[in-house]
Amino acid sequence: MKIFCICILVFSLWSSAIAADQGADKYFDAGNGHFNDEQYAKAIEAYTKAIEIAPGYANAYHNRGLAYYRTGKYDLAIADYTAAIKNGNTAAGIFNSRGLAYLKTGQYGYAVEDYTKVIEQAPRSAEAYYNRAIAYANNSQYDEAIDDYNKVLDLKPGDTNAYASRGVAFVRKAIVDFKRACEKGSKSACENLKQVEQ
Repeated sequence: MKIFCICILVFSLWSSAIAADQGADKYFDAGNGHFNDEQYAKAIEAYTKAIEIAPGYANAYHNRGLAYYRTGKYDLAIADYTAAIKNGNTAAGIFNSRGLAYLKTGQYGYAVEDYTKVIEQAPRSAEAYYNRAIAYANNSQYDEAIDDYNKVLDLKPGDTNAYASRGVAFVRKAIVDFKRACEKGSKSACENLKQVEQ
């Protein structure tokens, strides 16, 4: 009799878990529909309901993060992407998404870390190298930025954005060097600095 009761209890718990997952999936699917219709507030609401039903629903966190990103709520997007990662979503796409949000919030060091993770998983992703280069450049790490722009150009030789951005990184690096030399008394560096800054 005890075994029969335990089996019923286990079956009951299992059935409840399946029903909860199906309810979460229903809200997740609704959220995707709203997201695709660019109704981000409704998408956020639906993903939130899915997460309330299934708190470990990594894809719901990820997609809610995407909806927050689209509405300019970058800190909330970062929090959701981080929750998705903690709940098992460690695919390159989640790190790419969080990296973009870090770029938007000026957290360039964290963006570099996330794009490095993307590159580890997708070493031929020109987009990941390009975005990491942007983070490096905004963090005044011009040599690293130039290296990543070079990698983009190896992967996509005609990428005009990479050429232009690499040129900006070279100019910024030159300005830093001219300023240092000018401060140490080099008149030619001071003249070059004036020309570059015009």
